[in-house]
Amino acid sequence: MVKLWRFLVMVQEDYHSDNPYHNAVHAADVTQAMYCYMREPMLAKSLTSCDILLGLLAAATHDLDHPGVNQPFLIKTDHYLATLYRNTSVLENHHWKSAVGLLRETGLFSHMPAEDSLNMERELGSLILATDISRQNEYLTRFRVHLDQDNLCLSSASHRHFILQMALKCADICNPCRPWELSKQWSEKVTEEFFQQGDIEKKHKLEVSPLCDRQANTVGNIQIGFMTYVAEPLFAEWARFSDTRLSQTMLGHMGLNKASWGGLQQEQTSVTEEAEPITAGTDAKDPTAAAGATARRDSNTATTAGGTSSKEIPQGSRES
Repeated sequence: MVKLWRFLVMVQEDYHSDNPYHNAVHAADVTQAMYCYMREPMLAKSLTSCDILLGLLAAATHDLDHPGVNQPFLIKTDHYLATLYRNTSVLENHHWKSAVGLLRETGLFSHMPAEDSLNMERELGSLILATDISRQNEYLTRFRVHLDQDNLCLSSASHRHFILQMALKCADICNPCRPWELSKQWSEKVTEEFFQQGDIEKKHKLEVSPLCDRQANTVGNIQIGFMTYVAEPLFAEWARFSDTRLSQTMLGHMGLNKASWGGLQQEQTSVTEEAEPITAGTDAKDPTAAAGATARRDSNTATTAGGTSSKEIPQGSRES
């Protein structure tokens, strides 16, 4: 119990409280969602105790020591993490290695044989690396094929691990599936993190990353694009796999939330048009369509963007 307590305290401390979105509260939110998914009938009757432990640990540590900026930012600023991980799943690799560091420092797996402990660390990494949203289509296509062919067998360890990967992916981006008042707060937090990164990029005369320019984007158009091109396709397939009341409730909330953002967008557009009538020849662009195109082109930005106003060009707090 002391080891577990120490591990969890260190996990919480390694999240950056000054990140508007990628902080310990997000980690707790994802862990709660992951627990709910693992309690669904399809999983509850099949998961082993090791599966459950890995699922909860991966959820709690999946964004450990997140610097509040996205991978493209780390690459274009020559951040040491981008160099260390060769510009590939930079953040996810860092989160995994940071988690392994805490596991070893606290000795949480010290009661296990060395080979079992190393295997747990590898599987933890496989789960965390699955949250790299730039690989979203790869995982979604594989999930869809399994469902189309009806060949998922949860007595198979590899199939259970794949479903845990999909469950963690869902948990990581489940904010649009929460009730409106809660979902709206998460949307505002993640968008503020995007915009803070954009502010840093402008200050240092760097190209502003997609969705990070507070003058060109709104919370609503970013969220509608994200739901349309990232969240809805994922949760539609999850509902095919686990057709339960929870899955239908999540899809229902997402539909209502998308409509609510659409309504707010219309209100804002009407107010803007009344205040500043559009003159003939003005190029009126659809920001929602732009956000959607951006989400498809670089969905990695959609969930792992951000930055903090208190930092210039953030450096990770731990080297692996």
